[in-house]
Amino acid sequence: MTYRTIRQRLMLSAGSTVIMGLMLAAAASSQASATAYERPTSSAGTSVDATKPHPTPFHIHFWEALELEPQDAWTTLRKSFQWQEKSLPAEAQARVDEWIEYYRSSPENIATITERATPWLAWITQQVSERGLPGEIALIPFVESSFDPGARSHRGAAGLWQFMPGTGDALGLVRNGNYDGRLDVVTSTEAALDYLEMQADQWYEGDLMLSLAAYNAGAGTVNRAQRQALGQGLNGDYWDLSLPYETMQYVPKLKAIATIINDPEQYGVSLPEIHVDPAFAKVQLSHPVTLSEASQLLNVSQTALVELNPGLLNGSIDPRSAQTLLVPEEIDTQVLAQLAQGDSQTQDSNQAFAQNSNGNTHRVERGDSLSAIAARYNVDQQDLIRWNAIERPSALQPGQLLTLSGR
Repeated sequence: MTYRTIRQRLMLSAGSTVIMGLMLAAAASSQASATAYERPTSSAGTSVDATKPHPTPFHIHFWEALELEPQDAWTTLRKSFQWQEKSLPAEAQARVDEWIEYYRSSPENIATITERATPWLAWITQQVSERGLPGEIALIPFVESSFDPGARSHRGAAGLWQFMPGTGDALGLVRNGNYDGRLDVVTSTEAALDYLEMQADQWYEGDLMLSLAAYNAGAGTVNRAQRQALGQGLNGDYWDLSLPYETMQYVPKLKAIATIINDPEQYGVSLPEIHVDPAFAKVQLSHPVTLSEASQLLNVSQTALVELNPGLLNGSIDPRSAQTLLVPEEIDTQVLAQLAQGDSQTQDSNQAFAQNSNGNTHRVERGDSLSAIAARYNVDQQDLIRWNAIERPSALQPGQLLTLSGR
């Protein structure tokens, strides 16, 4: 029995218990009301024909209790929105409206992007909600990367949240030849939310819209624009600032897509069904595992594991870089435990992996840099250059073999 099946049965059982409780409570209320009056009367005090059907407290309370909204990720997200009811100045609202019209003119693009968000939206919404942040924040990847975990910009930004290398490094996102934390959805999401909260608290007295602007353009740019606005007698909030064009459009884009998702039917948009619970489970590993091995053990396609773990650059997970492997949510918990503990075949593979890693050479892989290789093996970068007679440190080639000891 899978985890999802178990959960669904528990939910059904819990639902039955709730309904039974509602029925008993409503029946008790009905009996209590019956003792208060023997014959129903109208507001004028005249008797009402008891043979005609009329609602009792049981009917009212029971059916009101059953009028529940369907639970899916979109419903949860809408409930967490905090900016939808806030009115904006006319000029600011006009900027939002322009983007609403832009998005609604191509509903197929929204459908594509929201479909791409399917594995991630419920979990990201959960993380945003647990921090008490506006639900609109969960849609930043829509603006940043069109919800593509593997997205890379021409300027070097990468991942759902489009971290530049320097920013990722400052936030502790590991990058080396085997792993890029900017592409890891779990790690990068946590870093992005930390970053937004940190900047809001440090610079903007908790104003998240200003923090979003700083996320896009840098705190220095936003702080200068805010000082200029304050000097002109303005409030200095996001809508007052004169910023680079992309940053001026950043929050309006986010507000626009949130407005459409808040009422998709009004804008002729169809959203994919996304379950209220995250689509993946996490497995903590203390030993290296290839995605091929995990695929065989879990009986899921390797492609599914690759899509859930875009931060793993070479088809394997090395606990020295990352310890968490994401797997489809419906995998049986006993199988997940087996993967986490490692079977004999995996242990043999781990031993071979360790022997290769502890050797005196390193084969350059796509995305490797000398600084990352030096950090990984705890050697000096200049020694690597000298030992391998490297003339152009920035021009490493995949497959190139580097000595790590000078011998």
